[in-house]
Amino acid sequence: MGSFRSPFKGIIKDIKGRSACYKQDWIGGLCSGFRILAPTFYIFFASALPVIAFGEQLSRDTDGALSTVETLASTAICGIIHSILGGQPLLIVGVAEPTIIMYTYLYNFSKGRPELGQELFLAWTAWVCVWTALLLILLAIFNACTIITRFTRIAGELFGMLITILFLQEAIKGVVSEFSIPKGENPKLEKYQFHWLYTNGLLAVIFSFGVLFTSLKTRKARSWHYGTGWLRGFLAEYGVPLMVLCWTALSYTIPGKVTSGVPRRLFCPLLWESASLYHWTVIKDMGKVPILYIFAAIIPALMIAGLYFFDHSVASQMAQQKEFNLKKPSAYHYDILLLGVMTLICGLLGLPPSNGVLPQSPMHTKSLAVLKRQLIRKKMVKSAKEGMMQQASNSEIYGRMQAVFIEMDASPAPTSVDKELKNLKDAVMKGDGEKDAKENFDPEKHIDAYLPVRVNEQRMSNLLQSSLVGLSMFALPVVKRIPTSVLWGYFAFMAIDSLPGNQFWERVLLLFITPSRRYKVLEGVHASFVESVPFKSILMFTLFQFVYFLVCFGVTWIPIAGILFPLPFFLLISIRQHILPKFFRPEYLRELDAAEYEEIAGTPRRNLSISFKERGPFDSPSEENEVDFYDAEILDEMTTNRGELKLRTVSFKEERLYQVYPRDNA
Repeated sequence: MGSFRSPFKGIIKDIKGRSACYKQDWIGGLCSGFRILAPTFYIFFASALPVIAFGEQLSRDTDGALSTVETLASTAICGIIHSILGGQPLLIVGVAEPTIIMYTYLYNFSKGRPELGQELFLAWTAWVCVWTALLLILLAIFNACTIITRFTRIAGELFGMLITILFLQEAIKGVVSEFSIPKGENPKLEKYQFHWLYTNGLLAVIFSFGVLFTSLKTRKARSWHYGTGWLRGFLAEYGVPLMVLCWTALSYTIPGKVTSGVPRRLFCPLLWESASLYHWTVIKDMGKVPILYIFAAIIPALMIAGLYFFDHSVASQMAQQKEFNLKKPSAYHYDILLLGVMTLICGLLGLPPSNGVLPQSPMHTKSLAVLKRQLIRKKMVKSAKEGMMQQASNSEIYGRMQAVFIEMDASPAPTSVDKELKNLKDAVMKGDGEKDAKENFDPEKHIDAYLPVRVNEQRMSNLLQSSLVGLSMFALPVVKRIPTSVLWGYFAFMAIDSLPGNQFWERVLLLFITPSRRYKVLEGVHASFVESVPFKSILMFTLFQFVYFLVCFGVTWIPIAGILFPLPFFLLISIRQHILPKFFRPEYLRELDAAEYEEIAGTPRRNLSISFKERGPFDSPSEENEVDFYDAEILDEMTTNRGELKLRTVSFKEERLYQVYPRDNA
């Protein structure tokens, strides 16, 4: 509670810490040259597609009061502000699914009140944003970010699972709606006759499942056996927008005899049309909102402020995980203050507010880590090979690599460099003084394994991608050509793609594995709790999460009270601290609700009688058979789909084989 008694302390500390490296934030981006464009375009497509999809969802849920124009405008404006003034420039902001849910509830509430109606919906939401901004600013002033650590994995994974189910729900509702006449349309039009409705529905099923299947496949392109590393990397990074483009193109190959309007396409007003111009002047209607509803807006504002505080802080945490080895300080308090200011600006402009988003934020950091890691790795491998060719000692080879690392990393603390390169040093110095010492060290293999992650911390990529989102508003005539069914497939993709790495989901799947087949889990890479926590405790903890998830999901179905859906997640803080410890042992809770994603490399089935000498030549790559492996592929294996970096350790000792395969080893 001491932090609440020192207002502005956190904000002042954040400003001092970040202002010291503000100039370097821009220099780092400018010095990257054209290389900065790769992560820029990567994160632009990762940001723009969801925003377009959310805009279509918002347009349907608010009867066109808000659309893709507003979601793109909000994302662009807030993104540019945050990239220039934000404390953590690696954080990506945008309109997210929770905002769409809240605005849908606000619209339904406003539409059902004669004093407000559709006419004053945006004016009333502007008041909601005013109160939300005030609450966020107060949270920042009184250092509330110090309590964010109380939102443990259990809350984050339940919230992520709720968003996953809501994505899936939206996809199913969207595909089903393709078989019916849209609300407010003339049923006598030819495209709404039964045979054309049925055709439209069948095409929607084909396009949505096509986008879903091909997007999931290209998402894993880096692990393919086919194609060059560059091609696989390109498909993994840009495959999803390419699939949206391909299926949109396929929608124009249907026979010409099919009536106009089949398949259905996005509907959104253009930037310069009157329907898109009203929200810019919504501030003039705020005075027309009855005083009762101005103060009533505090209730949804409390929920939205809590939701943004949680979502924004978690996204910021994920963007600057300690495994990324970021050198510049965080700025949680200041960023919440800036979020309050951006929420106020969006509300006064009639736009849905933007906040930190997942998984785009850690994806942005990871893409910049690849950029910096490639440069360091290439020079270190080159220096090591030069030393080996000159018959240098192991200590001299390590000294060369350390010098390159310090030069490229520009680290101000040599002691921290020694600590970070300790594992690499041990690998190089292993067997020093022996005849085959240098043969024990493989630059390609060991540098990949022990080189610390390095991130190009700068503001340029965020500014450029936000500007591209803004420019995409002028491309709406092209965006409107996307079939709505393609977006339903994209919603389904976002839902399914978010499941791997969610330990709640992994535990649910574990419950369906029979005891006699659980050794299969131990064969592959698995979460550490599988070996360290009894199955009964895993079962009870998972059942608790599942029941609590059903409660959270049920709240979203309550017509007006559904706006309180963030409340169960706030209550979960007290439940986790005071109730769960009474039912679970502390060491089990630490594993099941761990702060980090820890997994254990599996124990693969093999014949113990075969020695390493008896193995064939294919077990280790030679110079002639060099493995096509890229840094992006390494980082893909190190991170979950949510963007969380994994901590991987080797399974227990060799005798673990006898526990996993007792019959084989008898």
